[in-house]
Amino acid sequence: MMKASEVRGLTTEELNSKLEELKKDLFFLRMQHATNQLDNPVKIAEVKRNIARVKTVLREKELGR
Repeated sequence: MMKASEVRGLTTEELNSKLEELKKDLFFLRMQHATNQLDNPVKIAEVKRNIARVKTVLREKELGR
């Protein structure tokens, strides 16, 4: 799990690449869940929260906060 302080330390380019990576992870976790191959369903929620953290920090940077 990523902390907000860690995410805020990244540049915009790094945040965008991290967001793409998390979206891919979420896709594969959902595929595993659909085929009953997912060991820990809590990982889906963790990845969703990380996506939200990254999007929040991107928006903050966009607004100049």
